[in-house]
Amino acid sequence: MRIPVSTYRLQVRESFDLDAAAEVADYIRSLGADWLYLSPLLEAEAGSDHGYDVVNHSHIDPVRGGAAGLERLAAKARQSGMGILVDIVPNHVGVATPATNAWWWDLLTHGQESRYAEAFDVDWAAGGGKIRIPVLGDGDGELDELTLVDGELRYYDNRFPIAPGTADDGADARMVHSRQNYELINWRKADSDLNYRRFFAVNSLAGIRVEVPWVFDESHAEILRWVKEDLVHGLRVDHPDGLAQPGDYLDDLHKATGGIYVLVEKILEGDEGMPPSWAAAGTTGYDALGDIDRVLVDPAGRSRLDALEGRLEDTQASMDDVWPELIYENKRHIADGILRSEVLRLARLVPEIDGADDALAEILACFPVYRSYLPFGEEHLAEAARSATARRPELASRVEALYPVLSDPKHPAAVRFQQTSGMVMAKGVEDTAFYRFSRLTSLNEVGADPGEFAIDVAEFHRRQQSRQATLPASLTTLSTHDTKRGEDVRSRISVIAEIPEKWEATLDRLRELAPLGDGPFEQLLWEAVLGAWPASRERLHAYAEKAAREAGTSTTWTAPNEKFESAMHGLIDAVFDNAEVHEIVTGFVDTVAQAGWSNSLAAKVIQITAPGVPDVYQGSELWETSLVDPDNRRSVDFALRRESLARVDRGWLPPIDETGAAKLLVTARALRLRRDRPEWFSRYLPVPAYGSAADHVVAFDRGEALTVATRLPVGLENKGGWGDTTIVVAGRPLVDAFTGERYAGGTLRLADLLRQYPVALLVPDNTDLTALLGDSE
Repeated sequence: MRIPVSTYRLQVRESFDLDAAAEVADYIRSLGADWLYLSPLLEAEAGSDHGYDVVNHSHIDPVRGGAAGLERLAAKARQSGMGILVDIVPNHVGVATPATNAWWWDLLTHGQESRYAEAFDVDWAAGGGKIRIPVLGDGDGELDELTLVDGELRYYDNRFPIAPGTADDGADARMVHSRQNYELINWRKADSDLNYRRFFAVNSLAGIRVEVPWVFDESHAEILRWVKEDLVHGLRVDHPDGLAQPGDYLDDLHKATGGIYVLVEKILEGDEGMPPSWAAAGTTGYDALGDIDRVLVDPAGRSRLDALEGRLEDTQASMDDVWPELIYENKRHIADGILRSEVLRLARLVPEIDGADDALAEILACFPVYRSYLPFGEEHLAEAARSATARRPELASRVEALYPVLSDPKHPAAVRFQQTSGMVMAKGVEDTAFYRFSRLTSLNEVGADPGEFAIDVAEFHRRQQSRQATLPASLTTLSTHDTKRGEDVRSRISVIAEIPEKWEATLDRLRELAPLGDGPFEQLLWEAVLGAWPASRERLHAYAEKAAREAGTSTTWTAPNEKFESAMHGLIDAVFDNAEVHEIVTGFVDTVAQAGWSNSLAAKVIQITAPGVPDVYQGSELWETSLVDPDNRRSVDFALRRESLARVDRGWLPPIDETGAAKLLVTARALRLRRDRPEWFSRYLPVPAYGSAADHVVAFDRGEALTVATRLPVGLENKGGWGDTTIVVAGRPLVDAFTGERYAGGTLRLADLLRQYPVALLVPDNTDLTALLGDSE
C-alpha cells in the first residue's frame, strides 16, 4: 500500500476543473504536500459544486474535466512524485433531475420490473407498489398542473417518464399519472410518507444498495479503472454509516483495488474506536481536529461561560446536563419529524411488536454514537435500550421485545436500524444542536463534542500516543468542506475562554444595540461575526440565515419567521452601518486577533507534525476564515499564495498579521520536513516544560523533529511572558526550521525559543535548511 505523508484537498468543479488542479499541482508540491486530495469526480447534478450528488457512475463529469482531465492531472502529479486521493460516494445518487440519472429514470418508468429496482432501497408495499416522489406544492389541485409533453409527464420544470402503454388512449395527464409506477406527493409528506431511503433528509439523494454485487460492480467500474491505470492511489469513502454492511463494503473495495489506501468519513464519539475489522487506514480526521482545538482552550473560562449560557437559555441547570438533554431532545424531534418515514419503515419490519415506532424512536434518540456495526458496538445498543427504558418506563416491554431483533446482525430491522441511527445523530446534533448551544462555538464542530470544553496537555499527549500506536495513517484535519467554521475562525473564538468577562460585557452591549430575543442564537451569531471578521456583508447574511434556520428556535426552513429574520438581517447590516456596533466589533477583534493568530499557528504546526497524515484544506495555508458551506467552498487565490511562498523561500520571515503569511511559512516548512524527512517522525514522546508558564506550552518529540507550540496566549501575556520556563532536550545542536535560529540543545528557554513566533520546529543542526526548505519554484 502506498501511503501519503500529507494531502492537500481541492474542490473540483466547473469553475475549478481538473486542468485547473493540474495548474496548481506544482505550487502544492512546492508547499510540501505529498498527495492531491480531490472531491468527487463522477458526473453530478448540473451546477453541483460539491459533487456528492452523482447521477452517472460510468464517467468523470465533463464539466469537471472528464477522463482526459484526470489523465493530465495524474501525469503532472506523477512527474512530481505525488499521489492522488479521490473522494467517492457509494451510499447514494442524485435524483433531483430524474432524466439525468439513467438508473432512477428506469426505476420510475418500470417500477418493480426495472432492473434497477434491486439497486434502490424502496419499500414498495408501503407505497402500494409505487415509489413516492415528494415534489408537489401545497393545495388540493396540484395534480391538475400536470401536463403531457413529448412522451413525458411534466410538473412545471420537473420531468418524469411514462410507463409503456399507459398514455396511449388519450387519457389526461392526471389519469396518466395514476397509472405510473410512481406517485407524486406533496413535498411536506416526505417526512412521514417517503418509501425510499435517502441521504439523511435530502429527498434528492436516493440511497443505493451497494451490498448487491452487480450494484457494487457497476457503480465502481470507473473508479476501479482509475486505480488499475495508476491514475488514483487512494480513496476516501463518503458516509460509510449509510451502508448496510460497511465492513463488507470495505472488504469488497480492498479486493477490487488490490488493497490501496482507503479512508472512511467516520465520526467517532468520545473514546469510540473504529471497528478493527475494517479494511481502512483510518478516518478523515475530525477526531484529531477536536483534540487540537481543545488543548488550546482555557479550562478556567468554563464556569463563567457556563453561567452566561445558562442566563441566555434562562436555565439554572448545569451545562453538564443541558448539552446531553439538548442532544436527546433534538434527536427525538428528528426521529418524530424529518426522519419519521425511516422510523415507520423500521416499525413495518417488526409487525409483531405493537407500538414499535415510539420505542424505536426512543432508542434512536438515546443512541450514544452514530451507529453500531454488529456484533461490534452492541454495547451501545444495550446502553441506548437502558436509557430509553429509564426515560420512558411505559416502553419497557416494547424495548425488551425489540432488543433481540435489533441486536441480531442478520435481521433486516437490525441492518436498517444501524443505517438510521447515524442519520438521526447527524441531523439532531450536527445540523440542529450545534446551532442551539452557544457556550463556546469553536467547540461546535463536526466530529467533536461541545460537552467536552477543554483537555489538558497530558490528555492531549495520551490521545496522540494512541493515534500513533493504532492508526498512524489516519488523516488529520483542521478544516474541510463540511466544517461549520474554518480553523482560524475557531482559533479566534477560542480566545473567548481566556477573557469570558470581557466577552460577556461585549455581548450584552451588542444585544442591547441589535436585539433578536433569542439569546443563545445571538451569541452564536456574534461569535461567527467576530471570528470571521473581516467578512463581507453578503457572506454574513448568508451565514445568519442558514444558521438560524438550522437552529430552528426562532425561524425554520419550512416556515420562515419573517419578523425575526428581518431583525436578524438588520443585525448584520448594523455591523456595517451602525457606527457603535461597528466600533464594538472591530474593537473586540483587535483585542483577540493576535491571540487568535497564535492559536492558529499552534494548531497548524501541531496538526502537521503530530501522528497521522495531515491534510491541508484548499487555501488554508493562509488564514482560513470561512463559515459553513457553501462559504467554505469559495474560490482560492492561488496566485497570491504562490507569491507569498516565493517570498518566504527567498528568506522572508513574515510578521504575524492579517496577511496570514506567517501561517504559510509554518505550513510549508512543516509539510516539507514531514515529506522529505519522514524518518524524523517515527515516534511520539511528550516533552514536559518546567517553570512559571509550563502550562502554556505543548511540546512533543517525533524522533528527530521536536514541536513546540504556545497555548493560552492571553494568560501567558498576563503572566508577563515565559519568564523562567524551559524545556529540556537532548544535548545536541538544533535549529528552528521556521526561523533558522540555532540552539545548543539541553535546557532551552522558551523566552528565547519563541521570541519571534509562538511556535518552533526543532531539527538537527546539521540540516541543510536551504536545500530542505527552499524548493519553491
